[in-house]
Amino acid sequence: MSAPATQLRLTQYAAGGGCACKVPPGELERVLAGLPAGRAGEELLVGLENGDDAAAVRIDGSRAVVVTADFFTPVVDDPYDWGRIAAANALSDVYAMGGTPLVAVNLLSWPRQKIPFDVAAEVLRGGADVCAQAETFLAGGHSVDDPEPKYGMAVTGLADPSRLLRNDAGAAGVPLTLTKPLGLGMLNNRHKATGEVFEEAVALMTTLNRDASRAALAAGAVCATDVTGFGLLGHLFKMCRASGVSAVLDPAAVPYLDGAREALAAGFVPGGSRRNLDWVRPHVAAGVGEDELVLLADAQTSGGLLVAGEVPGYPVIGELVPAGDAAIRVA
Repeated sequence: MSAPATQLRLTQYAAGGGCACKVPPGELERVLAGLPAGRAGEELLVGLENGDDAAAVRIDGSRAVVVTADFFTPVVDDPYDWGRIAAANALSDVYAMGGTPLVAVNLLSWPRQKIPFDVAAEVLRGGADVCAQAETFLAGGHSVDDPEPKYGMAVTGLADPSRLLRNDAGAAGVPLTLTKPLGLGMLNNRHKATGEVFEEAVALMTTLNRDASRAALAAGAVCATDVTGFGLLGHLFKMCRASGVSAVLDPAAVPYLDGAREALAAGFVPGGSRRNLDWVRPHVAAGVGEDELVLLADAQTSGGLLVAGEVPGYPVIGELVPAGDAAIRVA
């Protein structure tokens, strides 16, 4: 770890940070439950019903358009790295559905009286570089004056409608694979509080989920989600609920970033991680202590994919089982 490269600390301009600033999952579901469904039709393959990573609409027999939007407050102080992280995170929703991103547009909120616009230019440069890496067109966007800086993208991609990765397609007897280690929320919260820079965390958050998505499809997977603001437990619970199954997690098999447990022990727990655990706790039968549960519920930013299926090169952390009294059993 090293000292921050700039005196201006973007994380100090926001109450939350990264995907930990998401609306708590329980509150969000109550709000969404009262919304009208909008236009209905067989062409809408994935909509609002299961809180999947993106919407998918069939446009012909072999193509579906996949659409998502994702943005958040600064998760790191370096503006270029924040742009890269936010772009990788937005693109991840398309990869999590088994799609290929085609075009993205920027979403920028900026406190122009507080932070110079040349800093915003660095954020946008980071997003553009990740889009270039993903071979995704970047075409304009939208910006507003806002008391808090926020950045992300709306992304449109393409997928084979017969090979979508959905969160409602899990089946009992299938292993669970996780493609990135956990602990990002803890380390990002420590960075916000102390200014310490965790280079491994930045590298992880800027790594595209493209290769993991392709590997999951090649392995024949049909069910996946990405692990972001609701933590591993939250996103796994949503998968189990949508698929009508339960899951058994082996906590010893779950990988963590170096320093994550130390950050937890030092008290750097995001409020979003605590809220995640409060929401999912009634659905978890735990054979581990509170610290382990907090880590499993840690709010991730640009986390990996959780795949129902064994994906070569990535750790298996549990399996889906027939529905039982608890949605998740942590052995």
